[in-house]
Amino acid sequence: MDDFDEIILPAVQTAYNGWRLDKFLAREATDISRARLQKLIEDGYVFKDEETVTDCSLKIHAGENYRIVLPPPEDANPEPENIPLNIVYEDDDLIVVNKPAGMTVHPAPGAYHETLVNALLYHCQGNLSGIGGVKRPGIVHRIDKDTSGLLVVAKNDITHRGLTEQFTVHSIERTYLAFVYGVPNPLNGVVNAAIGRSPYDRKKMAIVQRGGKSAVTHYQTLKVCGHTASLIKCNLETGRTHQIRVHLSSLGCHLIGDQVYVKSKKTALTGISAEVKDFINMFPRQALHAQTLGFIHPKTKEFMQFSSELPDDLQKLADVLNLN
Repeated sequence: MDDFDEIILPAVQTAYNGWRLDKFLAREATDISRARLQKLIEDGYVFKDEETVTDCSLKIHAGENYRIVLPPPEDANPEPENIPLNIVYEDDDLIVVNKPAGMTVHPAPGAYHETLVNALLYHCQGNLSGIGGVKRPGIVHRIDKDTSGLLVVAKNDITHRGLTEQFTVHSIERTYLAFVYGVPNPLNGVVNAAIGRSPYDRKKMAIVQRGGKSAVTHYQTLKVCGHTASLIKCNLETGRTHQIRVHLSSLGCHLIGDQVYVKSKKTALTGISAEVKDFINMFPRQALHAQTLGFIHPKTKEFMQFSSELPDDLQKLADVLNLN
């Protein structure tokens, strides 16, 4: 089960002494329904230490440790859909696309249609690498639904393996532009902190002391708007889930528009007009853009580098904050 997602729950507190196991899991793993948790228990995906637990009504005790292993969803065959793509480059082996904010990369629960994969299947007429499986044909890496910018997609397995190797050894060049609340201190630097699933909120990732994956982000502050906001360039040495969002948050600089890591949508802002304040606080998505992408073409061995201009919504944000 090494490749399965895993939820490690905090040790049972005294207040939960005598609770049913399924009730406790529903209390702690709030993004999973109790019915699904009961099925996971019965199917042997819940563990007390290393012991499998299959009784939903088991009474729990303080100090016990439980974890949930989430099996991968069954593959569903995504259908080709005639969705316009902003293609930056294409040849017989790969395709580089500029993904708009709001588009999910691959099918997932709640988003089985209008994904990048659906669009690629139509555009490439099914000629995509099969390494990613039925749900992720050609997908070598991904960016969040509400992040815009560049991705490279493999059309065959040799290209897929070649690109994956570059991601594995961190030789891929990836630069992101991030609009954040506040100003980082220091203005430029490196965040080297492992990232794992947050033990307090399963929808979030967090910097963790153990059990996480190494993560390194190099950042440079390009411009500031007083003490209100900054435009930061981030170069990724690694590519962990929500890496930039977590690392910049650790500097006290949450992404503008982030619906997950910003505690309150109405963030306190000073030194700007009420109109600008409202525009910032109501920005509809995380202000993050994958600006550049560089890699060695697995077939030609040529170094290729691509760049993407800010989309209209982020350009307007830059104009409003005078961060051009």
